[in-house]
Amino acid sequence: MGARQLLVVLGGGESGVGAAVLGVKKGYEVLLSDSGELKQNYKDVLLNNKVELEEGGHSEGRILSADLVVKSPGIPDTATLIVKLKEKGIEVISEIEFASRYTNATLIGITGSNGKTTTTSLIHHLLKSAGLNVGLAGNIGKSFAMQVAQNDFDTYVLELSSFQLDGIVEARFDVAVLLNITPDHLDRYDYDLQKYVDSKFKILNKANTNSFFVCSADDAIVNANYASKNYKGRVKKFSVDKQVAAFFEDGKLVSDKGFKMGVNDLEIKGKHNYANALAAILVAEEMGLSQPQMARGLASFTTIEHRLEKVRDVEGVEYINDSKATNVDAVYYALDAMTKPVVWVVGGVDKGNDYNLIMPLVKEKVKAIVCLGKDNSKLKTAFEQVVEGFEEATSAQEAVEKATRLAMKGDVVLLSPACASFDLFKSYEDRGKQFKQTINNL
Repeated sequence: MGARQLLVVLGGGESGVGAAVLGVKKGYEVLLSDSGELKQNYKDVLLNNKVELEEGGHSEGRILSADLVVKSPGIPDTATLIVKLKEKGIEVISEIEFASRYTNATLIGITGSNGKTTTTSLIHHLLKSAGLNVGLAGNIGKSFAMQVAQNDFDTYVLELSSFQLDGIVEARFDVAVLLNITPDHLDRYDYDLQKYVDSKFKILNKANTNSFFVCSADDAIVNANYASKNYKGRVKKFSVDKQVAAFFEDGKLVSDKGFKMGVNDLEIKGKHNYANALAAILVAEEMGLSQPQMARGLASFTTIEHRLEKVRDVEGVEYINDSKATNVDAVYYALDAMTKPVVWVVGGVDKGNDYNLIMPLVKEKVKAIVCLGKDNSKLKTAFEQVVEGFEEATSAQEAVEKATRLAMKGDVVLLSPACASFDLFKSYEDRGKQFKQTINNL
């Protein structure tokens, strides 16, 4: 019997730990290596599965002897170690690619610059509530690899970032959903929008005539690039503006297969969420759900955490947590969905935002701003003269206190930051949880 192949997993987060456990199960010798410190809960899982691990640095010689490397989506291809591995001809893939090699399940992949998490969660909810044996993974929940190692789902609904799609080779999605493309993460793509676009279109990787593609008829970038992709499968489009396979008209979600549902029966609101729901309807029809099953599933779906999540009403003021809105486009959708005067909590680590994109909505809907960040100079320049009230804060508690003072009965306090969270918080989840905790203590 020959020596076992060496699988090296770079990065000990959710995806890395899942890949390591699946690797052990499939007979690899596994080394998980992380340049930082591993979380204790992840370390416990790895040790329980007899995974060799190192933290605080990489054993380069050992890593360069690997047969296969699975890297965290957070590690760019330009990292020195990745470049060296590729120069040696060692295959470097993503956890999504690795897990896809060990399952025959139907794979539904969802990507886009905005709306991925809501749409992925909604599709999973529709299928699960209709009785399908379905897993939820990718950029959400428990990793795809861990679920392939531990479960036996017939279908997986996968939220896929551009970083995750960059690392796929042979993975093929039976159903692919591309919601929209707006400039985001361009620092990872040499500030070249086309490279980012091409990354998103890897959702069509290895598509064949049985593949099914759902995309927006309203997104100019998607439509400009789709024609050049020589897609072999079937395609259906959704729109909030025109009649295509699934569309929004007169307050209803409508499909060309005869499905109709009033949006007043949905908990999720706003045109962006109607677009997400239309994409989900097309997937649900493809997966064989009946119209009553779809209607029940859509009506019972509740808002996901940190995405236009209603926290509570306090003395007639509504508090909404949209901490996951880390770019200007996501904020555009949030403001567009507001029907009351807004006290807007915004700020953090700016990713090259162009606030002119939302200026008309800010002028129309925002009465006051609280900046939650270490450096608010760009926000001050953009908005200080535009709104009546302008405050700054360096903690969630201070932001809520100032927003509450600025708000009157009938207003909304909306946390929709347009920025990353890493100046004051561990993550957008941490930012949202602190915001909610403060509100619940009011």
